[in-house]
Amino acid sequence: MNELTQLRDKLRRFVAERDWEQFHSPKNLAMALGGEAGELLEVFQWLTEADSKALKLAQRDAAAMEIADVFLYLMMLADALDLDLLEVAKRKIELNEGRYPAHKVRGSAKKHTEY
Repeated sequence: MNELTQLRDKLRRFVAERDWEQFHSPKNLAMALGGEAGELLEVFQWLTEADSKALKLAQRDAAAMEIADVFLYLMMLADALDLDLLEVAKRKIELNEGRYPAHKVRGSAKKHTEY
């Protein structure tokens, strides 16, 4: 059993012990994920590019906690949809390798439909 599976199982136990499964429909989990992503954005709101790369300790800790929330809700959503998070991530990287060949897009932020 890999660490991601162990973490998923620990999260399942945490939720079950609190009887929260009833609230964890894919829709609700997706909405909660969006909310947590918004809280992560708040950490960086109004910072300059340079400031965002050199967070103060309190800002870094706040970002870490929000990243954890995003990750955990994403894990629960993937679980609710019976998706293997690692497999879909690998598949997406492979898809993007085809959409964004390095020799065509190196140094560019354009979307694959723009080049």
